Amino acid sequence: MFIIYVYVLETLADWELGYVTSELYSGRFFKKNARCVSLKTVGYSKEPIHTMGGLTVVPDCLVDDIAVDETSVLLLPGADTWNAPEHGAVIKKAGELLSLGATVGAICGATVALANFGLLDHRLHTSNGRGFLEMVSPGYKGKGFYVDEPSVTDHNLITASSTGALLWAKQIIERLGVFQANTLEAWYEYFSTGEPEYFFALMQTLPSGNED
Repeated sequence: MFIIYVYVLETLADWELGYVTSELYSGRFFKKNARCVSLKTVGYSKEPIHTMGGLTVVPDCLVDDIAVDETSVLLLPGADTWNAPEHGAVIKKAGELLSLGATVGAICGATVALANFGLLDHRLHTSNGRGFLEMVSPGYKGKGFYVDEPSVTDHNLITASSTGALLWAKQIIERLGVFQANTLEAWYEYFSTGEPEYFFALMQTLPSGNED
């Protein structure tokens, strides 16, 4: 089983998580015999947080509860509050997971937190611009590994810009292997273009008793 830990913090950018959490939680397009997924929200405390969209989220567990295991997945959303010192604990945990080979996904402002801890110094990554990271993270040393794309995968680290939520979701789902390849491609094409032909292609990849 994969345990998906979604870090929640004040001003969390709701929309950046929508594609990936909805598909991983619902499992509606999972392939037959896909590994089970459990999704948990995690915070530095059990106090409710308020998203940028005004939603209230109560964390299911604390950072210390994150299992440092290859089947753990840590998702770090964008927010305007990543510079608060209390978030250092989850970034330290992200480093432990990356070293173990577990999957870590970071988008928008969360990439700054990774940069501040040196976790982007030697890994391919993206953000809201190379200049953005240089401006907001004085200790950033990873400019030679910066890739100017909406979302970038480097083994078990998947980073994205504020405009890369859909591709980020695709790359995370691909990393976990819970969709058939043709299902994932049709899903991505439909949501990125809105063309109905891809919706029908998506549906056609989901016959009853589909093969892995």
